[in-house]
Amino acid sequence: MATGLKAVRAAVAAAAERVGRDPEAITIIGVSKYASDHEVLAAYDEGLRDFGENRAEGLVARAAVLPGDVRWHFVGSLQGNKVRRVRPITHLLHSLDRPDLAGYWMKGPGSPPPALVQVNLGHEPQKGGVDEGNALELVGAAVGLGIAVRGLMTVPPVGNTSDASRPYFAALRRLRDEIRESFPSVVELSMGMTDDFGVAVAEGATMLRVGRAIFGVFRDGD
Repeated sequence: MATGLKAVRAAVAAAAERVGRDPEAITIIGVSKYASDHEVLAAYDEGLRDFGENRAEGLVARAAVLPGDVRWHFVGSLQGNKVRRVRPITHLLHSLDRPDLAGYWMKGPGSPPPALVQVNLGHEPQKGGVDEGNALELVGAAVGLGIAVRGLMTVPPVGNTSDASRPYFAALRRLRDEIRESFPSVVELSMGMTDDFGVAVAEGATMLRVGRAIFGVFRDGD
């Protein structure tokens, strides 16, 4: 079974080359929420090692299917009572969006996996993420607890064209640069999905969360 991974890699490489970036500096995360086990295993066989899930139950179930060298990214909203299930499996948490979640993330054996602070640049109440004006404070609070904050993540409002996402991606990059002055470890930009990852690459994305373009048509987004 073939997936769309080869085409996505080619598109990412072309987008990177247009703006003088190294494609190898951009991580493609296969978001497998609605993919079948066969499709996920096919992507693994094609060399993909970074996979993302946005539900605790989905992450636990999928981690049991794939080999142990997969790097799991948790990309969805996370409730405190689900942390104990997600934390031992996760390579990177993309959705740290509030101080109490940082507290939960610290609980457990050993150091917690690193995290990205999710920023709600569109101020959409149905989406997770801290307001951009409070992002620096949350980064500082998380770092103060002992969490390695590696960067920022955002999910922009749905637009009619991929370019509709551009202002939000540019804003996240500027915010990252500002926060980096105080916290040099904040370097990653997790932004861009199936419909706008080319624009995200142009605006500096270091991580792309791609589902539909790799695994096929999903019911609601990536």
